[in-house]
Amino acid sequence: MRIAIAGASGRMGRALIEGILRAGDLELGAAFEAAGHPQLGRDAGEPLGVASGVRIGADVAAAVGAADCLIDFTRAEATVANVRACVAAGKRAVIGTTGFTAAAKDEIAAAARRIPIVLAPNFAVGVNVTFKLAEVAARILGDGYDVEIVEAHHRHKVDAPSGTALRLGEAVAGALGRDLASCAIHGRAGITGERDPKAIAFHAIRGGDIIGEHTVIFAGEGERVEVAVKSGSRTTYALGALRAARWLADRGPGLYDMFDVLGLR
Repeated sequence: MRIAIAGASGRMGRALIEGILRAGDLELGAAFEAAGHPQLGRDAGEPLGVASGVRIGADVAAAVGAADCLIDFTRAEATVANVRACVAAGKRAVIGTTGFTAAAKDEIAAAARRIPIVLAPNFAVGVNVTFKLAEVAARILGDGYDVEIVEAHHRHKVDAPSGTALRLGEAVAGALGRDLASCAIHGRAGITGERDPKAIAFHAIRGGDIIGEHTVIFAGEGERVEVAVKSGSRTTYALGALRAARWLADRGPGLYDMFDVLGLR
């Protein structure tokens, strides 16, 4: 299977390219960056100290056309444009980008009626297991426990809360029969009054080179239950995304996520 990597010179792009080059069943079909990027024309494996034989380009259509599946962990506006190219070429897509607007989500959902897409806020297998554990814990613990979600990422992350934290909130809210949009709060300041027992609170930490840490706290009377996952390397995300690309190989059009890939439904 030939894979095209968007944002090839970024942190996730490099991790994905390394994973492809190490895999025996995958081939780096194309690697691309935005027009004017300083890495254009260079070998995609150069930052890893290897020759991949693929030069980083800026032509999205050509890159998508040279591959069977696109993997995109870039930024929302760029990802939407890349998905359009996949639809035009009839190619599959794996999307790990977060921070989409409602309109962008709608466009991706429309694209998935024509091509198969795996869209997930986090592709690490352990993180997706954590989504399931948080859902189960919320269902069992019920309304007697206050829910706080704390996440931490590197200083370069541009959106907050993280897509992973929001997905954890959605899992908990669904298990408790709550509407996350109505009960979510984001941080606290000043005289806030007593805590709303139905609230699901988010707290975002940004600093240094933290890869990604997420903790769901269920605080009850006399005890506290925590479901947590800490990522020490982007390799976990890359391996999960490559697993999703393989899984898509024999799937028809549809909008899938990692629960589908891992059989967690």
